[in-house]
Amino acid sequence: MQIERTNSDALVINRLPDGSTVIVDAENESVFALNSTAGAAWDACSDPTTLAKVAENMQRSFDPGISEELAEEAIRQLHDKKLVKTSGTPSESSRRQFITAMSSIALPLVVSLSIGEQRAFAKVASSGGQRGDPKPKPKPKPCASIRRDCKP
Repeated sequence: MQIERTNSDALVINRLPDGSTVIVDAENESVFALNSTAGAAWDACSDPTTLAKVAENMQRSFDPGISEELAEEAIRQLHDKKLVKTSGTPSESSRRQFITAMSSIALPLVVSLSIGEQRAFAKVASSGGQRGDPKPKPKPKPCASIRRDCKP
C-alpha cells in the first residue's frame, strides 16, 4: 500500500506536548484531533511512503511495540478523514481481527469537528456555561460624576 499526505496548503498542524496533534483545515472548516498513536502515523507520512515504512517509523519514534496492523488502522482513520491518500484500502475482516487482538497499545484515534462546532464548544467552556464552572463576574458600572450616591 502506498501512502501520502493530502496536499493542502489550508492545513495548520499543531503538535502538542503529550504527543497528540491538532490539524485545522481552514478550506473545509474542520478541526482534527489525533491522539499520540495517530499523530505518530501522521508524522511517519511526511513523505510518500509504504505501510511497512510507516510502521517502522512509528516503532522508532513512538513505541517499539507498534505492529503493522496498528499502523494500518491509523492510516485507515487518517484516510477516512481525507488526511492521507492510499493506493488501496485494507479489508474489513483484517480490521476486526486487528481490533480484537490489540490491547497493550493505545488504539489510534482521529476525531474531527467543524470549526463552527469547535467555536461553540469553546464558547460554552469559556463562558462558565458548563456545570461546575464559575459564572463570569459582571463588569462594574462606571459612576457618573454627578451622582452623589455612587461609591467607587
